[in-house]
Amino acid sequence: MREVTAVTYGWEAAVEAQIRSAQERGEFDNLPGAGKPIPGRDAPYDEGWWIRGFMEREQIPSDLMLPTPLQLRRRIEQLPDEVRDLPTEEAVRSYVAVLNAEVVAWLRTPTGPRVVVRPVDVDEVVRRWRADRQRAVPATAVEPVPHVARPARTRRRWRWWRR
Repeated sequence: MREVTAVTYGWEAAVEAQIRSAQERGEFDNLPGAGKPIPGRDAPYDEGWWIRGFMEREQIPSDLMLPTPLQLRRRIEQLPDEVRDLPTEEAVRSYVAVLNAEVVAWLRTPTGPRVVVRPVDVDEVVRRWRADRQRAVPATAVEPVPHVARPARTRRRWRWWRR
């Protein structure tokens, strides 16, 4: 037991000696926060203080802390805003298909709280997307494209090529 405490005191003495020599060299002078109170010192203890501080520093959205079904519900609620700027109907359908795949995957093996989450109707989202696009572009700005008749297709010369 004496050997352990002697080693511990020797280690502590070495650390104290390094701190003292750093103070003498002035390495602790003008540090940020010097002379300022420690933030949150008078606040009640919070177990999640470190994760909140990390999320604020790194600017991580708090939605990532939600359980999977609540994340899916939030994404479904924000779906009209997410697809509004997509350029084509195919892009909207593929975005909704990916979301529906995640919903179905969660429904197969649900974890977290029991929250009602259902796949999204793709046709309804596309209908809303079209309506939003029509509202965004005034009818006077859209010029009708004249129908141009295509020339009749000529017969190919080599039929064997088509096989």
